Amino acid sequence: MTRALFNKILWFKLPIAKIAGLKLHQFDENKAQVSVKYGWLNQNPFKSMFWAVQGMAAELSTGILCIDKIQKSGQKISMLVVGLEANFTKKAVGKIIFTCEQGEELDDVLHKAIETGEGQTLKMRSIGLDEKGDQVAEFFFNWSFKVKG
Repeated sequence: MTRALFNKILWFKLPIAKIAGLKLHQFDENKAQVSVKYGWLNQNPFKSMFWAVQGMAAELSTGILCIDKIQKSGQKISMLVVGLEANFTKKAVGKIIFTCEQGEELDDVLHKAIETGEGQTLKMRSIGLDEKGDQVAEFFFNWSFKVKG
């Protein structure tokens, strides 16, 4: 996943995320980080970042790992969020970076989906840290994967 591909995905598939200011911070095969900076377009009435903007960044940190690994598998695999949990621990102001580090677990789940032909799920965690390194939020996305056809 490159920044150019990430930006292309945002513009054509999730334009509201681009408008809200989401950016690819870092990416490798086991870890993805998506950042977003608090600003006028993504604020709430309490002078912090709207929870849904945080959710978009957190979901993308998990989702781009999935997209990348599915593309590399050469298989047609559908993916869908089937569950969500979130915890907020501090006001989100400044730059927030959401990190998911479950690439290896995802490899195992996708391999099992391909081998068995049965749908598989994985609960993926994304933690949002502010510029001081304090946790502001934690999201859990239950992703479902199924080989098509």
